Amino acid sequence: MIPPNTMKILMISPLSPDSFWSFKYAIKFLKKKATLPPLGLLTVAALLPKNWEKKLVDMNIEKLSDKDILWADYVFIGAMVIHRKSVEEIINRCKKLNVKTVAGGPLFTMEYEFYSDKIDHLVLNEAEVTLPGFIKDIVSGTAKHIYTSDEFSDVSKSPIPLWGLIDVHQYASLSIQYSRGCPFHCDFCNVTSLFGRMMRKKSVTQIIDELDYMYDTGYRGSVFFVDDNFIGTVSYLKNTLLPALMKWKQDHLEIYFFTQVSINLADDDDLMEMMRVAGFDQVFIGIETPSNDGHAEAGKTQNHNRDLVGDIKKIQRNGMQVQAGFIVGFDSDSPSIFQDQIDFIQKSGITTAMVGLLQAPEGTKLYDRMLKEKRITNQMSTDVLDASTNIIPISMDIDTLQKGYRYILTKIYSPKYYYERIKIFLAEYKNHGMKEQVSLVRLMAFARSMFVIGVLGKERVHYWNLLIWTSLNHPSHFPTAVNLSIIGFHFRKTVKVYVK
Repeated sequence: MIPPNTMKILMISPLSPDSFWSFKYAIKFLKKKATLPPLGLLTVAALLPKNWEKKLVDMNIEKLSDKDILWADYVFIGAMVIHRKSVEEIINRCKKLNVKTVAGGPLFTMEYEFYSDKIDHLVLNEAEVTLPGFIKDIVSGTAKHIYTSDEFSDVSKSPIPLWGLIDVHQYASLSIQYSRGCPFHCDFCNVTSLFGRMMRKKSVTQIIDELDYMYDTGYRGSVFFVDDNFIGTVSYLKNTLLPALMKWKQDHLEIYFFTQVSINLADDDDLMEMMRVAGFDQVFIGIETPSNDGHAEAGKTQNHNRDLVGDIKKIQRNGMQVQAGFIVGFDSDSPSIFQDQIDFIQKSGITTAMVGLLQAPEGTKLYDRMLKEKRITNQMSTDVLDASTNIIPISMDIDTLQKGYRYILTKIYSPKYYYERIKIFLAEYKNHGMKEQVSLVRLMAFARSMFVIGVLGKERVHYWNLLIWTSLNHPSHFPTAVNLSIIGFHFRKTVKVYVK
């Protein structure tokens, strides 16, 4: 048995494939290696005994060597569905080198049966609940194969992630979690099966301490609140957290925030203003479809019977860029949905529009219904852009669905449509006098964009037209125009891989 006071733990964050959200081609302009750090693993590291040695290898930042694996008594793997391929490679390498593996996170929690005979110890669900039992047993030499619990954790007791295990300057953004859970229960979403509908939140002190810790590392830039619905506890936000963030922001102008919210943010003018003053300049919203029938089918009650374009523009006027998710392939969809989605995305000025085919993750109401109807075909795809689905469609044949889906991507990320959408957004967007911090990193990114996009790029005419138009009509939005041009470059390069 390994003496507990000499335990060596290697934590591995698997390699993420090139995808819509990897921003692979955009972060190169910033000279960064990855978009976001492995927040889950950093939190798990903070839950481990302080006297254990810990190392973290993020395979998106550096290569994993045999030497790294052989150093460890145990290899901890934290993963999401998108990491399946990389996880298999890590498992095989650890087996070959005879090093025991411990795994957790959404991938293993949702698909533990598949990995049961591949991983030595599965620590599932929320680590704050299941990890202490594993630690106790591993110290005594009685560790079990699977640790699981239906209990939800008290996140007010979660520790500050161990940011010292990584180089924060290699990432385009850092991340923080304020709450878990979501009050809504959309048909296709597995958030509530993982974290429940009851919103659990950290204290203001925890959040400010975490932000101070990040700031003390020397990091300056964007911080992503990874909450599945940041505004799930509106009263607490308005009365407690946001006033504290507004105060903190005054002394930390170089930090700004983005997060995920539901469309009902547009109903609360005070909430939008407080978020803007606190430093939130972007929000992601699950719009899914412009079709009311689609919203009803998906149980997306918060989107039903609304002026969605009007709501989006209202949020933009309140100083926040809206990114959004869209889905095609609902049973209520007809072939007209493809053009309807394009028209909606253009009118709304949503530059970052993630469009995917409807899929049914295990643990969702949709999966259970499709299983009952014998319409589940295979394992859910890990890639939102690969035009695959694990559902047998009934409203149109699969070829029509996939062809229409690729048509949407081709149109909305063509230079003509994308740059037109930036102008629609900038014409609506109000920054209310809050200037975007321009750093040396961003100035260098601008210089690179002038050469890569403005000289070499096929979209160069659209690029220079946008910059001139912005300079003349909305000069305060110039940094945003440059940033969106770089992001659009990534989307076009990524979509090109899938749509040939």
